[in-house]
Amino acid sequence: MTHAASTQVQLVSRPHGWPTPENFRTVTVELGDLAPGEVRVANAFLSVDPYMRGRMNDTKSYIPPFALGETMTGGAIGRVVESAADSLPVGTLVQHDLGWRDVAQADASRFRSVPELPGVPLSVRLGMLGMTGLTGYVGLTAIAQIKEGDTVFVSGAAGAVGTAAGQIARLLGAKRVVGSAGSAEKVALLTEKYGYDAALNYKDAPVREQLPALVPDGVDVFFDNVGGDHLEAALDVMNTGGRIALCGAISTYNSTEPAPGPDNIGNVITRSLTIKGFTLGGWFHLAPEFTEKMAGWFAGGKVAYDETIVDGVENAVDAFLDMMRGGNVGKMLVRVSPDA
Repeated sequence: MTHAASTQVQLVSRPHGWPTPENFRTVTVELGDLAPGEVRVANAFLSVDPYMRGRMNDTKSYIPPFALGETMTGGAIGRVVESAADSLPVGTLVQHDLGWRDVAQADASRFRSVPELPGVPLSVRLGMLGMTGLTGYVGLTAIAQIKEGDTVFVSGAAGAVGTAAGQIARLLGAKRVVGSAGSAEKVALLTEKYGYDAALNYKDAPVREQLPALVPDGVDVFFDNVGGDHLEAALDVMNTGGRIALCGAISTYNSTEPAPGPDNIGNVITRSLTIKGFTLGGWFHLAPEFTEKMAGWFAGGKVAYDETIVDGVENAVDAFLDMMRGGNVGKMLVRVSPDA
């Protein structure tokens, strides 16, 4: 067994409003010899995601907040480089939640071996073929119960989950798919690459003013990553019996004051709408079903994806902050290993 050093990112203060680099620190942690049953993993890619902003607050949620002075966690993929566990020999490709560090060391139970997929970059296992794609699938199927012929509106459509949800909606039989994004370039990407029928730039004019013209027959399913003005706009155009899957509310994550609720919430009653929020924790039983379908779609060239990659664990905070400002197209990732 050998000792090793791990570069790790820790939260040192809780943000008030938008996070700043001063809320974090990068440290070097010396890793001791492996205990029986432990493995050491060299991470290849780390995932930074909007939900992590919520974990920086000391509030009750579906997942505990990050502890101050301790290394943060998040999705990662890497290879076992040293092992004291028969179940995960050296060289095994694994996914786990010990991100925000270049080397992870823990009991083998914290890691899940994943099969090699020739020709598929490791990074895709954290995006379209991983939790990102599963989130889109669960939201559309289990939560919104999408039906063939539905009109679907996706907010934050150029982000990781949005690019997945729009394509999955189309593959599951949606008649019309409309999205929102924050630039003309992203709007073009949605319609030219991701198969959206139409898209709006929410910076051009209020969403409430733009959306009706793009959905003349109304909306049956709204997949919401943004909340706020997007949710209000969607409630205006939802069809009777429409279903709304609340995946995220990134427009409010950095607010310092409570955001007002939609002024048209009465439409939920008068149009018999269903609104349901979700996190993946209760839906992992759908992962095998999703994996089988997505692998087939992916192999058949039916799914496109984009990645925004930042190199170096020491730049993970910059990657996270840029993602929160909408600086990414598709999945935001940190490449830890130069040859990953």
